[in-house]
Amino acid sequence: MTILTLLLACVAPARAQSVQAQIARVVTPVATLEDVRVVLDWPADAPDGRLRLQAGRVDAGELGWTFERVDWQCPLRRAQAPGGEEGWRCDGVVRGAQGGPLRLAIALDAAHTGVRLSGDGGALALRRDARTPDRTGIDLRAVPVAWAEALVRQGWAGGQLRAGRLDGTVRIDAPSDRPLRIAADLALRGVALESDAGDVAGDGLDADLDFDLRLPAGRTLLTLDGQLRGGELLFGNAYLALPETPVGLGLTLARDDGGDWQFSRLAWDDGATLRVEGQARLRPDFTVDALALEIDSADARDLPARYLSGWLGLAGLSGLSLDGGLATRLSIEDGALRDARLRLRDLDIGDTAARFRFDRLTGAVRYSTHAPVRSSFAWGGGALYGMPFDAAAWTLLSGDGRLRLRDPVALSFLGGRIGFEALVLRPPAGDESLRMQTALRLEGLDIGALAEALDWPPFEGTLEGRIPTVRYADNRIEFDGGLTMDLFGGRIDVDALSIERPFGVAPTVSSDLALHGIDLHALTNVFDFGSIEGRLHGRIDGLRLVDWTATAFDAELHTERTRGVRQRISQRAVQNISSVGDASFVTSLQGQLIGVFDDFGYRAIGISCRLRNEVCRMGGLRSGPSTFTIVDGSGLPRLEVVGHNRDVDWPTLVARLVAVAGGDVEPVFD
Repeated sequence: MTILTLLLACVAPARAQSVQAQIARVVTPVATLEDVRVVLDWPADAPDGRLRLQAGRVDAGELGWTFERVDWQCPLRRAQAPGGEEGWRCDGVVRGAQGGPLRLAIALDAAHTGVRLSGDGGALALRRDARTPDRTGIDLRAVPVAWAEALVRQGWAGGQLRAGRLDGTVRIDAPSDRPLRIAADLALRGVALESDAGDVAGDGLDADLDFDLRLPAGRTLLTLDGQLRGGELLFGNAYLALPETPVGLGLTLARDDGGDWQFSRLAWDDGATLRVEGQARLRPDFTVDALALEIDSADARDLPARYLSGWLGLAGLSGLSLDGGLATRLSIEDGALRDARLRLRDLDIGDTAARFRFDRLTGAVRYSTHAPVRSSFAWGGGALYGMPFDAAAWTLLSGDGRLRLRDPVALSFLGGRIGFEALVLRPPAGDESLRMQTALRLEGLDIGALAEALDWPPFEGTLEGRIPTVRYADNRIEFDGGLTMDLFGGRIDVDALSIERPFGVAPTVSSDLALHGIDLHALTNVFDFGSIEGRLHGRIDGLRLVDWTATAFDAELHTERTRGVRQRISQRAVQNISSVGDASFVTSLQGQLIGVFDDFGYRAIGISCRLRNEVCRMGGLRSGPSTFTIVDGSGLPRLEVVGHNRDVDWPTLVARLVAVAGGDVEPVFD
């Protein structure tokens, strides 16, 4: 305000005065004004004068504020300061090239300078004392956070403040021989913020914060302590839903222009739910370069909802529930995990969709990339899709960036046993996601119990097999080797099995199946299809299920004569085959007499379907341009079932199968 003070000294109110000044550049401890024009008019014997100050540019570079084409006009009057000194007051509207008009009031005397800027429901009051010319005090009352956005961008170049209010005090020290320093006690209410890239965001944030910001040339130094109350925060894939109860926050940050974010102190205190202490180094894009953290959750029930939902959603585990305690210590160097230890304290893990459950997890898991470490943990039981499994204990070895199973583990499941003969797990590193490889042995799993648990038809049989390699990577499970199911008096071999997004949206299953000697009488009785006697063979190759619905396959099924096994088909089964296959049946007798016979002999049954784009290209024992034979009869009456449409809409075919299951089928006679 030096130039204004000089102009006021020239004013003699007894007679008319008009004073003007054109100044190229005015430098103050806080801001630099360029292209300045000051006009002061004071009519003779008038109690007030008229002041107008214009500046082409106002640059408070250290604070981040820059204004273009500033124009302030106000009535100027003499006033007496509280200490008895004579001073000046001027209160009027200020406008700039950006934003709407604000109200600016200035009070000057020999010892003090006071400035008050108000508008949009808030007010900012600035105080300076001649005895400490390098220090400025600011009081904030319901100030829109947008007023502080330029200052925030000094330390966070991509930061935007979208909504909210500020209350509190700010102290600015701007000595000529030392870096700018800003200290503040602030209350934030309803703050919304985000980064230019959208990878950092917050909404509805309430906080009480004390901070000390220093801005030496090319650097940012910040110490921050306070409490958060409610609101949401997003950092990349990390989403935080903060409680209304206070959450303690503390950090010490240093950063060079465009360089890494160096956090020499990180502290978070959400009571029994989560306590964190550590240090970190983040790259300019906020990815982790180095990290050392100690984390403790004495009561983990609120962890998924408050802190883990972002990551859990990506993994398809948005319904995860926790009950019990856990603690972890981890170290990251060069963006890769170096050491970690997870301690489990009677922790129950569940899923609201009832896909899995682990009870009473205890023990520890240790991971290392540079020194051999051993660990062990156990669970007291659990369930998979409602099917219980018993307790198991695991012993692990790590030391080369992998976790390995030291001894095989077996547990009871579905009346049989599942054995883990090997296990290797590699945490995410660089551009690679979590990877796991194991070897499984399945012994005598009861398919009937499986069918009951999954609400399938009452199948009976057992599941056996050894899978030498099961791989998990990039949200995909692949099985090397095969599974064998003894089912309906025959065998089904499963090969080339893989599952994409096993716990995510629209899980996708791919596989090849081979059928050997399936007892059709047992199969058709289960599905209430009508009776067929014989043995079924065939293949279903390239099977693809999306969200457990078939979208593609090449299927070919046929009967083969077997010594001692009759080949008979009931009238009801013929009707159902005709309905499903868009077919009709003909006999060697009059069609109207067909109802006299309960069943028929047949030489062979065969049907095929190539499913692509919701169209099933159908075939049979013999296929022509527009027809195909499904049942080739034998004996009297001789029966033949012929399909008339080679291309069948797959949803229509599925609807027919549903109708067959409901018994809503009418026969077609030719």
